[in-house]
Amino acid sequence: MTEADASAAQPAAAAEERAPAEQPTVEIERDGVHYTLLGTAHVSWASVDAVRAAIDSNRFDAIAVELDAQRLKALTQPDAMAELDLVKVIRERKVAPFAANLALAAYQRRLAEQMGIEPGAELKAAAVEAEARGLPLQLIDRDVGITFRRILQGLGWWDRMKLIGGVGASLFSSDEVAEEDIERLKEGDMLESSFSEFAKQTPTLFATLIDERDQYMAARLRERSDGAKHVLAVVGAGHLKGMAGYLETGTEAPAAATERLCEIRQRRKIPWFTIVLLALIFGGIAWGYYHGGASLGRDLLLQWVAWTCGLTALGALLAGARPLAILVATLVAPFKPFRPTFPSGMFSALIDLRSRKPAYPDFLALRDDAQTLHGWYRNRVTRVLLVFLLTNLGTVAGEYVAGVSIFGKLVGG
Repeated sequence: MTEADASAAQPAAAAEERAPAEQPTVEIERDGVHYTLLGTAHVSWASVDAVRAAIDSNRFDAIAVELDAQRLKALTQPDAMAELDLVKVIRERKVAPFAANLALAAYQRRLAEQMGIEPGAELKAAAVEAEARGLPLQLIDRDVGITFRRILQGLGWWDRMKLIGGVGASLFSSDEVAEEDIERLKEGDMLESSFSEFAKQTPTLFATLIDERDQYMAARLRERSDGAKHVLAVVGAGHLKGMAGYLETGTEAPAAATERLCEIRQRRKIPWFTIVLLALIFGGIAWGYYHGGASLGRDLLLQWVAWTCGLTALGALLAGARPLAILVATLVAPFKPFRPTFPSGMFSALIDLRSRKPAYPDFLALRDDAQTLHGWYRNRVTRVLLVFLLTNLGTVAGEYVAGVSIFGKLVGG
């Protein structure tokens, strides 16, 4: 084959790869509105073309997509991260959901590099086409942060640690995405694929990632108030069956369903861990003073202060916190049981943030820097998150070690 023949064949091959494929659809009539659920693959040019062809048909007067406001911004406004109020994230204790979003962004970047297409390109195309044509756009998926928090509240302590560890590991992974995960993405859901390894072992996680969101998205579709009569809903193929069932037969009022599915159980005002810890420490110290003398009481108190201060300082130091941030976190660490809603990491991170304020380029580089450990230390946004997380980890470790040490002294004495 000559060079001319080869170059002529390339566009033909590309066209063949992009040839529109039959995408699964479900048609449902409910409350005077005709819904067309279009099932897509999140890493497929054919799905992008199918979405555009559906909108080009001019059959629809409204478009709905499997996105929340934050994910839409990430897809259509790459610089949106620069608007982030990091102080608000820390004060409102939203660091864990933010870290989960970074993990999702890193996973998507790996997929884009491997597959040559941005994950969710068909959802972006639907949003862009809707805006270009002046069609109402409805974001029907639940906020990722709420989904992540509901996942955590449904898991036991050990499963939470495994999930958080898995999210952390995925941030720094440079391996290619496994073929089975890519196949799952072609049939299913971005969030499910992101947590695939954990989801296999945890039915609770699957229910929160898929079934709850099927219910939520079906309810959101029924909440429409713009008078649309023909709605195109672009969703991952894995949601079609569940959404169709809830949309067709669901009896719960849409507003009540969405409110229920976004509820975050509030922790007890006085957690059991705090009660036991306080009883052990102060009961033990009091017992030491009365039965072992002032020297034993002081020794037990020093055990608590030394371990909580020492390991908190170590955590902040490993994160590369500023000296003042390390000092303040160290000083407040022994008082953690009296302020369970204000972790040591909050103090160190807010102080560190004042002297290490992120600049615009830090936000632009977030997706790339979040994929490597070196990037986390170089980027001032992720460095502050490290200070928050590692300081808190040090405090928790200090509490456990101090509790064990005090108990050992009491038993041994």
